Amino acid sequence: MGKITLYGIDRSPPVRSVLLTLRALDLDFEYKIVDLSAKEQLRPEFLKMNPLHTVPTLDDDGFYLYDSHAINAYLVSKYGKGDSLYPKDLQKRAIVDQRLHNNSSVNTPTGKAITFPILYRNEFEIPKARLDALEGVYKNLNLFLTDYEYLAGNTLTIADLHVIAWITGMVVFLEVDLNKFPNLASWLKRMKQLPFYEEANGSRIAPVVEFVKSKNFTIV
Repeated sequence: MGKITLYGIDRSPPVRSVLLTLRALDLDFEYKIVDLSAKEQLRPEFLKMNPLHTVPTLDDDGFYLYDSHAINAYLVSKYGKGDSLYPKDLQKRAIVDQRLHNNSSVNTPTGKAITFPILYRNEFEIPKARLDALEGVYKNLNLFLTDYEYLAGNTLTIADLHVIAWITGMVVFLEVDLNKFPNLASWLKRMKQLPFYEEANGSRIAPVVEFVKSKNFTIV
């Protein structure tokens, strides 16, 4: 196996989803932090790998790939000892893909509408409508888990790894209410018990959560 290098930043949910996938696959890799404030993502050597200058970016022995959903599907397809994280069965894979597309088209923009003003604009008033939208996302995730332990069935998949990386940055704004969303609350607890969770996600999101709390945001 060639050398795997992941370029990213800890505060990025997509980056943490790739870290979770790499750990779930028990792969050796190098993790390089990209200093966005120093414009490292715009340097020629980075643009050669990723002309869109985004993170995460994967270098798999000279093969470059960006977008976390594509990266994680690739990693499991190439390096997985089995296919449970991203099933080869077309119907099972279709369910995983649906959850992934829901994450990118619904979860991510809903969360970004809340976090981007705080992290990048120093705006600390959050319109209540945005939290209402976040609660709607929680409702949908709770529905996905009605009959299953995980988001796409009864086995862990990359869909779960993407969503746990995202939702752990959201609970600081809106806790997962056990009474309203019991399935989601149980899933959240289950995910945090994964042996690689703390190193790949928990310890990395914690400073971001503390930073957000320190800003004393208000709901308007």
